[in-house]
Amino acid sequence: MANAPVFQNYINGEWRGSSTGDTVASVNPANRHDIVGIVPNSSRDDLESAVAAADAARTSWRKLAGPARGQLLYKAADILESRIDDIAETMTREMGKTFGEAKGETARGVALLRYYAGEGMRKVGDVIPATDASALMFTTRVPLGVVGVITPWNFPVAIPVWKIAPALVYGNTVVWKPATETAVTAAKVAACFHDAGLPAGVLNLVIGSGSVIGQGIADHPGIHGVTFTGSNAVGKRIAQAALARGAKYQLEMGGKNPVIVLKDADLELAVNATISGGLRSTGQKCTATSRVIVEKEIFPAFREKLLEKIAALKVGDGMEASTWLGPCASESQMETVLGYIRKGVEEGAELLCGGERLQEGKMADGFFVAPTVFDRVTPEMTIFREEIFGPVLALVQAENLEEALRLANDSEYGLSASIFTRDIGSILTFIQDMDAGLVRVNEETAGVELQAPFGGMKNSSSHSREQGTAAIEFYTAIKTVFVKG
Repeated sequence: MANAPVFQNYINGEWRGSSTGDTVASVNPANRHDIVGIVPNSSRDDLESAVAAADAARTSWRKLAGPARGQLLYKAADILESRIDDIAETMTREMGKTFGEAKGETARGVALLRYYAGEGMRKVGDVIPATDASALMFTTRVPLGVVGVITPWNFPVAIPVWKIAPALVYGNTVVWKPATETAVTAAKVAACFHDAGLPAGVLNLVIGSGSVIGQGIADHPGIHGVTFTGSNAVGKRIAQAALARGAKYQLEMGGKNPVIVLKDADLELAVNATISGGLRSTGQKCTATSRVIVEKEIFPAFREKLLEKIAALKVGDGMEASTWLGPCASESQMETVLGYIRKGVEEGAELLCGGERLQEGKMADGFFVAPTVFDRVTPEMTIFREEIFGPVLALVQAENLEEALRLANDSEYGLSASIFTRDIGSILTFIQDMDAGLVRVNEETAGVELQAPFGGMKNSSSHSREQGTAAIEFYTAIKTVFVKG
C-alpha cells in the first residue's frame, strides 16, 4: 500500500487532497492485494470549495460561445482516446470488467465527447409567431448553473461522460462525485478535461462517501441541478432533498429487465443474447437481462443450450485475454449477490448451475461468483422481483405472448426489455404493451446507442431521459423572448 499511487480531488483547476487528510484504498476485485490507488475521503469542506469554484466559473463559462465550449470537448476526446489503454486497464483493475469491455466503454466515452462537442453548433431555440406583427418572439435555452453529477462504479467512464459532456456544452459548470470504488478511473478522466484546457472551476471532482458528498450535493443550495445514476433507495433520497429546495433533478435507477423468447425465435440468437445481456460485466448493468421468460414449447431446448454455453464461459481476472466473466466489483457486492442466490434456493427455485463463490487458484484472492441460473422461478420470489446486479438468470415458462408480457410487466421497474421472435404481429404487440423505456427486438436488453434517448418507466427513473438530443431538456431551461422595436 505504501507504493500505491495517490490520486486527489480536482477543484478549481488544481489537484488537492482531502482537507482532513483522510484517504481510502481502491482495491482490485480480482486480487484484493492489488491496490490500484489511494484516493481522498473528502469532507463537506471539500465540497464547499468545489461548489464555490463552480459558482465563480459559471458566468464566464456561460458567456463562452457554444462552438468554443464544443472545441474544448473535442480536445478532451482526443486526449481520452490517446489514453484509452491506460484508462481501460485502470477500469478493469478497479471494477473487474474485462479489458475488452473496458476499452469499448472508454471508446464510447470518446464518441460521447465528440457527439456533444457538436451540440455546441446546433440550434437552441425557435422563432414563434407573435400576435403583434411588429414584434419578434423566439425561445432560447439557458444553462441551469452549477450541476451536481453523481455516478456509479459499473460504468466509470461512459456514465460520467454522458452526464458531464452535455452539462458543459450547454453552459453549466459541474461538481462531480464518482463512486469511490472507481475513483482512480474518475481522476484519470478528469485529467483529460484538465489537459484539454478547461478553465478552472468549470469541472470539479470531489471523491468521498455518498452520505457526505453525495447527500451534500443533493442538499446544497448552490447546486441548481442534480443528475444521478444508482440505486432506487439513494435516488429517492436525492429527489426528496432536491425537491425540498426547488432544484432540478434527474434519476436513472434500477432495472429487472426481461427477455421474452417465443417459440418461433432463432434459438441460437436468443441464447447468445441472453448470456451476453445477462452475464457480461458480471451482470452489473442497469440494463442487464435478469428474467428470462420462454414460451413453453421451446423451454427445454432453450434451457439445455443456455446451460451448455454458460458452462464454457471462462471466469477470471479481466486483464487475462481468455477471461469472459470477471469478478463482482467489490466484496460487499459479491456478498449481496450470494445473499440473493441463497434466497432463491430458500424460496424454492431450482438451482441449475453456479450459485457459489469461486476460489480456486488465483481466484481465492478475488470476489468471483460463478454464473448462476435458476429454474422454476415464480413471480412472488425475491429473485424475480429485486435487482440482483450480478451474474444470475431467472428462468420462467410462459404459455404464450400474452402471459409472457404479463410476467414481464409484473415489476416495479421498467428500464429495458427485449423479445425474440420472427412474427411481426408479436413484435408490434411487444412494442406497444411492454412498459419499458427501452425495448429491443431480436437483440439483448443491455446497450443503447449514444445518440438515442435513454431512460426508464416506473421506478427505473424520474421519467427524464439522458443521451442524444434529449439531454438538452435536463441541462437547460427555456427562455421566451419578446422583442418590439
